[in-house]
Amino acid sequence: MEKPLGTKSTLEGHAAAPADARLPPGSVRANGKAVPAGFQSVLSRGPDFKPTPRPHIAAHRFAPQYAALDLGTNNCRLLVARPTRPGFRVVDAFSRIVRLGEGLAASGVLSEQAMSRAIDALKVCADKIAARRIAGGRYVATEACRQAANCQAFLARVRDEIGIEIEIISSSEEARLVVSGCAPLLNPRIPYAIVFDIGGGSTEIVWLRLWGEEDRRWPQILGSVSLPFGVVTLTDRFGGSEVSPATYRAMVAETIAALAPFERASDIQRRVRTGRVQMLGSSGTVTTLAGIHLALPRYTRALVDGSVLTFEQISTVSAHLAGLDLAGRAANPCVGRERADLVLSGCAILDAICATWPVGRLRVADRGVREGILFDLMRA
Repeated sequence: MEKPLGTKSTLEGHAAAPADARLPPGSVRANGKAVPAGFQSVLSRGPDFKPTPRPHIAAHRFAPQYAALDLGTNNCRLLVARPTRPGFRVVDAFSRIVRLGEGLAASGVLSEQAMSRAIDALKVCADKIAARRIAGGRYVATEACRQAANCQAFLARVRDEIGIEIEIISSSEEARLVVSGCAPLLNPRIPYAIVFDIGGGSTEIVWLRLWGEEDRRWPQILGSVSLPFGVVTLTDRFGGSEVSPATYRAMVAETIAALAPFERASDIQRRVRTGRVQMLGSSGTVTTLAGIHLALPRYTRALVDGSVLTFEQISTVSAHLAGLDLAGRAANPCVGRERADLVLSGCAILDAICATWPVGRLRVADRGVREGILFDLMRA
């Protein structure tokens, strides 16, 4: 699940973290302990990020522009931005629900309707990119394209018809980009962090130490896991129009069971009990719940990004949504018709994360992969 209704074509600025809290670019290594089949895990021994000097460029109309595109299981999203000191300023943006992964779990392939929706959205992105002088760009696809048997044919069609070369990234790279994009929201005074992204086709969980053993200035990824389901795939399996209490409990229980091997491998709960762990969520699920909690008449990114939800508030909003029918959920301006059938699957995954690691409060991030890509491009 991506951003709630109302974020299409928004123009927002982003500020980077303080210098001691930024994540420089790097990669997640696939060494260390492994967890059972169905998961991609990494428990690394050394820092996952290597420092790269950050250019200090004033924000002006002649500064170079960079583009980041994220073709997910649910959304197609683009950001175009100029570097500033200390972050970047968005000059154009686009987001459209395409449900590329709809029906993928059952068929194993991308449907013709889903591909057509994605291509229509990508044409808009290509026009926006062509209209600007782009100094650099990266265009990525995630879980739906990782899983679909016909994805290479689809991406060849995109290249031939639109002229965009899309790269399928691994779940580990997706997790790294999410962390890099969200790093400015992490509290540097809390030494450990759980960062997660509830996507359409997968759910990425990252376990961080903000100060690595070898270099105290740079956060270190201690482990990450990719759950092989997200809001679209869970909804395909369990349904989303009518979700009974028993069905909701089944989704929560399945997610808790899926998280258990990663918890055993990383022993996060021990750190949580000491009060030295923060939690940050990057997904449409958490931004939707924040918007509802704030009683926003329409979704407003500036009010949601960086806000905090207590676990009690999360439980209250989730229970409220579970008590509504499909029309009732669609009527909420922070949910909308296009996401009304997906939101409860996201709530179930979030409830499982909160139950597994009872940190007590969650920082909300309306940012993720695209922002991570932009930070990488501007540091290159």
